Amino acid sequence: MTKKFYVTTPIYYPNDIPHIGHAYTTIVADVLARWNALKGKDVYFLTGTDDHGKKIADTANKNGKAPKEFVDELVPKFKEAWEKLGIKYDRFIRTTDKDHEKLVKEMLQKSYDNGDIYLGEYEGLYCTGCEAYYTEKDLEEGNCPIHKTPVEKLKEKSYFFKLSKYEKKLLKLYKDNKKFILPERRRQEIISRVSEGLRDLSISRTSFKWGITLPFDKSHICYVWFDALFNYISGSRNKKYWPADIHLIGKDILWFHAVYWPAFLFSVGEKLPKSIFAHGWWTFDKEKISKSRGKVINIDELISITNNKDSARYFLSRATPFGDDGDFSEKALIERHNNELANKLGNLVSRVSGLIEKTGIEKTPNKLIKKLNEKKIDKLMENYELDKALNEIFAFIDVCNEYVQNKKPWETKDKKVLYELKDSILKIAELLGPFIPESAEKIKKQFSEKKIVKGEPLFVKVEIENGSNDNINKSGHLEKVKEKIEGIMTTNEVNFEEWSKLDLRVAEIKKVEDIDGADKLYKLTLDAGDVGARVICAGIKEFYKKEKLKGKKIIYFSNLKPRLMKGIESEGMLLAAVSKDHKSVVLISPEGSIENGSRVG
Repeated sequence: MTKKFYVTTPIYYPNDIPHIGHAYTTIVADVLARWNALKGKDVYFLTGTDDHGKKIADTANKNGKAPKEFVDELVPKFKEAWEKLGIKYDRFIRTTDKDHEKLVKEMLQKSYDNGDIYLGEYEGLYCTGCEAYYTEKDLEEGNCPIHKTPVEKLKEKSYFFKLSKYEKKLLKLYKDNKKFILPERRRQEIISRVSEGLRDLSISRTSFKWGITLPFDKSHICYVWFDALFNYISGSRNKKYWPADIHLIGKDILWFHAVYWPAFLFSVGEKLPKSIFAHGWWTFDKEKISKSRGKVINIDELISITNNKDSARYFLSRATPFGDDGDFSEKALIERHNNELANKLGNLVSRVSGLIEKTGIEKTPNKLIKKLNEKKIDKLMENYELDKALNEIFAFIDVCNEYVQNKKPWETKDKKVLYELKDSILKIAELLGPFIPESAEKIKKQFSEKKIVKGEPLFVKVEIENGSNDNINKSGHLEKVKEKIEGIMTTNEVNFEEWSKLDLRVAEIKKVEDIDGADKLYKLTLDAGDVGARVICAGIKEFYKKEKLKGKKIIYFSNLKPRLMKGIESEGMLLAAVSKDHKSVVLISPEGSIENGSRVG
């Protein structure tokens, strides 16, 4: 019998267009769904929108629309965003769906019949943004701790859920099932809070009408969290896939999922989800990304930074450990796009496909692929350590790039080496498929053809001019550099009128070293393609850190007379753009995945 895997995202409030915070959870869910499908499991992936609640009613009213009309206009924006990011869900559920409303009423009635719901009166401090009550000690200077906005004092008749009844049962659950709440530090946070004691929960409202009516009292509307959480069951295809293997959520809604949700399930006699994983927040300037607080980047903006949806997916999967907070920047996204996707993966694909096109392949046992630790990658994915799994995959990409350099198939014409590389690249594409599906599919198609040809670059490099996040040239900066071009070596001047006599070549920086007694110079070891390794000295130390240079493609003057600099023979000079005030330097890098040693002209 095929093993099932059921993954969910939260159902998002459609009170505005989706942003990077929504994208993060949904991309990770898609990665996990695709990965488990790759492992042969029967996968089900649920996402959707929470159409009900006071927040939606208030926002719709401000826009002069009825709540249903308002959400009907915004829900397609979420579906469009997920399509743009290559996300393939199995169902997009809405809390206004008839099957969902029917199930919620059944659950309310069952909990009521079991004696867990009673009528009372509630007075408290309410944050509409969270759809939750807070105590005075929870507030920060009188404001909601999440949204930093004032809370309202509400008083109304309400039905209560006997949350306090399940306090001991919840604590036992957390103790017995260490994987129910992930990561571990979040489990400890919940245990600490629940140990302080639980109060019964107000689960109905009379102050507004946008929601599901209680089946036992139609003058009351169901509390949005009782309504929303049951989407995980109502959306599971008549419970075929329930219980969920993992609920993916942001850490700000962990309390509702780790305390309210299992208590509701205890009350109605349903099975519990296997794991709830609360990930961190993406921040700008160390503040949570939030439309209400002016910290946001929408999906179109996210994709446009590199003009590649796979780069956005890759960055969000790799840039920070899943569970931790991450601070977003365009520069960091571009650097990963350029250095890892374009330089490492793209260059490998381009070089090997070009060599195969010229030389061909001969089938042989693949010894190279034995250097790939697939079992370790599987284990990391099972533990939701996506960044570490990608590190392992890219470590093997590095091994493959080194294999090309060491074996030199452009000289040896060794078809067996090229077969090993082709076979290894297909495995890399398979493993990267869940993360960068469109690019991985292109690689698989290219390397599965009877006649393998080089084709177009997978990833077009993007430059940040002068190191600034505010001046991104997405079309490649070679055509647009207007500054005076000069070599950054004061002891090796070039007469620009003699350029036609110079040999400009593409090279990749493989090693960066300090030079004793030199404040401005680095010793750079270059991979210059057919001509092998070259060493040059470059005065760029004040402008670039070592880690930013390693793996970077540059253009260098290859036929200059070697010069002795600080006891090192420098065999050329790199090409760079210098700002007019000489305070900024940008190395000139070729676009695409052009082979090392290629001539510029």
